[in-house]
Amino acid sequence: MTHGTDHLWTVSEHLDSILGQLAPLDPIELQLLDAQGCVLVEDVRVPVALPPFENSSMDGYAVRVADTQAATAEHPCVLDVIGDVAAGSGDLPTVGPGQAARIMTGAPLPPGAEAVVPVEWTDGGTGGGPATTMTAHSVDPAGAAGEVRVHRSPSAGQFVRSRGSDAAAGELALPAGTVLGPPQIGLLAAIGRGTVTVRPRPRVVVLSTGSELVQPDEELGPGRIHDSNSFALTAAARDAGAIAYRVGAVTDEVETLRATIEDQLIRADVIVTSGGVSVGAYDVVKEALSSLGDSFGDDAVAAAGQVEFRTLAMQPGKPQGFGRIGPDRTPLLALPGNPVSAYVSFELFVRPVIRTLMGVGPVHRDVVRAACVVAVEHSPEGRRQYLRGHYDRTSGTVTAVGGAGSHLVKALAYSDALIVVPEETTSVAAGEEVDVVLLG
Repeated sequence: MTHGTDHLWTVSEHLDSILGQLAPLDPIELQLLDAQGCVLVEDVRVPVALPPFENSSMDGYAVRVADTQAATAEHPCVLDVIGDVAAGSGDLPTVGPGQAARIMTGAPLPPGAEAVVPVEWTDGGTGGGPATTMTAHSVDPAGAAGEVRVHRSPSAGQFVRSRGSDAAAGELALPAGTVLGPPQIGLLAAIGRGTVTVRPRPRVVVLSTGSELVQPDEELGPGRIHDSNSFALTAAARDAGAIAYRVGAVTDEVETLRATIEDQLIRADVIVTSGGVSVGAYDVVKEALSSLGDSFGDDAVAAAGQVEFRTLAMQPGKPQGFGRIGPDRTPLLALPGNPVSAYVSFELFVRPVIRTLMGVGPVHRDVVRAACVVAVEHSPEGRRQYLRGHYDRTSGTVTAVGGAGSHLVKALAYSDALIVVPEETTSVAAGEEVDVVLLG
């Protein structure tokens, strides 16, 4: 799609042109913990039954059901304890008539046993009243002699985890497309997988531009402000699933900015800048990117030349830039510098890029319809306005938070949604339904 320099892009046109140039990252094989947050690209099946053997779910005594059927508190049955079975035991005693084996949670059920009597249902082998505890230190794998009084009978298979009760051999453990969180990592480890093939999390490099920017822990001088964009955008990239690197603030010098971006290309799948994309005299991003490929050769120059700065029919976030730079044609998204403009732009454009590279859905935030509690008295005609809001899931309503100013960081911090006012709408009455983008 070709547009002139004066073309006013819609939000959808800009996003479609970006995503249309991208594809998911190539799969790689990673160790389990390195794969957390990544997306499986293969079906993973269970190689052996889980659990692989019958085992006890309680500390107690492995018994034959027939030997304990008549047991009551007043008339306990007395069984001979022929040995101990600890977790990891390999040499198991055989439980015969009138016998029991003391067993720990997770230990394999010995031959002949049909159920486990919890230690609380016995005297613990003390010859007295009911026992309440059993510890690993009390188990002697070499065997234990004595008797145990059982006050209550278990049913067949009670307190026994049967082989394959969690997952059968050959069963699908996790399908392709699964995002690997802690429970999924645990399952992969349980079935013996040490590595897995996934799409990696995109590496996103974030930097702010502006000679007025000061780090949060530094004292402000005249005309200076603290850099908040690089922190907010780095956090947003991580929230979207990326591995994010914060470079920080870069001064309004073309050579410094160009050198910084070139240095970051080696570790970036995406570069995100904020500031310097408008029409001001010190908006250096355009100038820096126009010559970014000079040191890469003719092919890279052509790639760098594809960076395009656009005017969008939206508020906030009117100036936007997108291109593919460097030898690997790394995507670069240039966002406006006002904090709210930068964050709204991230949610609308950068987050979908990250999700697309991950190969995982949903690419976009959820959108719901909600009644607007307070009227929106004015919205610019021909612009899609995004107002910060608080969404009440119980009542299905949304309330605007703060004003329309793109510098209102505090209002943004109290928001969990974006109220969407369409281009053709110049006002919204109280109670009227609007689209609401849910932020998390």
